[in-house]
Amino acid sequence: MGIRYLKKSATLQGQVSAEDAEPLLEWLKSHPGSAVNVTRCQQMHTAVLQVLLALRPRITGQPADPWLQAVLATPQPT
Repeated sequence: MGIRYLKKSATLQGQVSAEDAEPLLEWLKSHPGSAVNVTRCQQMHTAVLQVLLALRPRITGQPADPWLQAVLATPQPT
């Protein structure tokens, strides 16, 4: 399914592929302060995860995968 973009948030849905990483990166850069909802995300390519870890947008919801929950909840080192 990929990513659904709204004015102030992006929703990751179903299986989010590597092809979704670059558009997500550009969208997050052009929408500072926006949130990313991961509740409906069933599987996320590592390229998308890298975008989320690099830019650290506000994450809403929780993915079903416990490992992914832990990774997204880990604070970024200062």
